[in-house]
Amino acid sequence: MASSTVSDYTALESHASRGERRTLIHVDLDAFYCAVEEKRDPSLRGQAFAVGGRANERGVVASCSYAARARGVHSAMSMAAAQRLCAHLLVIEPRHDEYRAASRQVMDLLRAFTPLLEQLSIDEAFLDVSPNISEQVGGRALALQIQEKIERELGLSSSMGVASNKMVAKIATDCGKAAVETTHSPRAICVVPRGQEASFLSPLPVTALWGVGPKTAQRLQDLGISSIGALALWPERDLARRFGKHGFELSQHARGIDRREIVTERESKSISSETTFASDADDWEVLHAQLCQEARHVALQLQKQELQAATIKLKLRWSDFSIATRQTTLFSPTAAREVIEGAATLLLSQLWQGHRPVRLLGVGASGLSVARQLGLFDAPSEVSSATETSDSATQLAADEIKKDEVKTEDCEAQSREIKAPEASEKKHSISAPRDEEKQQHLQEAITHLEARFGARVVQAAAQMQEKT
Repeated sequence: MASSTVSDYTALESHASRGERRTLIHVDLDAFYCAVEEKRDPSLRGQAFAVGGRANERGVVASCSYAARARGVHSAMSMAAAQRLCAHLLVIEPRHDEYRAASRQVMDLLRAFTPLLEQLSIDEAFLDVSPNISEQVGGRALALQIQEKIERELGLSSSMGVASNKMVAKIATDCGKAAVETTHSPRAICVVPRGQEASFLSPLPVTALWGVGPKTAQRLQDLGISSIGALALWPERDLARRFGKHGFELSQHARGIDRREIVTERESKSISSETTFASDADDWEVLHAQLCQEARHVALQLQKQELQAATIKLKLRWSDFSIATRQTTLFSPTAAREVIEGAATLLLSQLWQGHRPVRLLGVGASGLSVARQLGLFDAPSEVSSATETSDSATQLAADEIKKDEVKTEDCEAQSREIKAPEASEKKHSISAPRDEEKQQHLQEAITHLEARFGARVVQAAAQMQEKT
């Protein structure tokens, strides 16, 4: 392809700028978990520390301070690896209740500026501030107002990207933060003026675009396309021929065009816990370790509120910011950690196919009801332990799950069918890739129950349903 010229990009920019004149702000709280911890304990400021599970428990870094990042530590890394890089790394157990409370405060503050808010995760949101913009107050000035208000009232720092659409605003935030070399919060604000979207994106690697994972990047590299500018100049028709619908989206995004609206969400009657990785995770062990942490927090919230859930949901946000969810309805409601963790593990094994990078992982529970006191197999002296073990066996040893529902918004694999792993022929076994320890644990629980209550205490859901 011919090299880019100024006139080429001028034409592309004028195309991107036609249409509604929107001003969007992407708000990203800087090292959010760590910022909450520093607010609670100011002595942590400037120190290398990480929030996450302990190394001896196969913990994962959920967030780390900028001082730790300067030593090579990053989120989604195993805590053991982080401590090898930074011998004096302080490790802090996550306080998810505090993080959720702080997040709600931030979102409430942002809604005071505009009701058009789309919360991406616990520490990220898009704002449509188009009605707020005037000759006196531009996008940068408004972003600075918001940034200062968050820090002044809540003691949290943030970085922001301002642009005419969601994709460019998000990339602007990332570029702004990357341009600031500091061991403290960057507090960056990057503004992309309307009409300059294409020239802003042009020098960036294609991997900066939503929908471009490692496989797509390699296919583009094989065509000699490594920068967004080169992709923008490639014929759209040829991209559509090679990549299908995704090729059309690639061409649009490379030219700075993203027409997606802000999607506001109402709070549902559910309990959930999720984590955004600072760098995308593409390793089963890392994802599963984080899943176990989220499942534990959901279980604790259910137990704290004396509730139980009938439906468990897994949510993944891919590196291109598209979302995939899968949920399953259990045979009977539960608040047991093992059940939630086991169900979520099976959902992860069905939804995560290979090494696709994951930006956010969340576990949710819905279909809530007041928790039962005793179940059929609960011994009065062992309510807490026996309930958990019995539930995990009866729920997770089933060959069939009562109901599955899949929702995907997948730019790169939208047409690919997501298939559940084939059920094992063994009567009570559970199939989860690379999770033999969990499988063995569940099998031992089943054996224990059969020895205590009889060989038919644990049955497949299909067998139970045949009798009803």
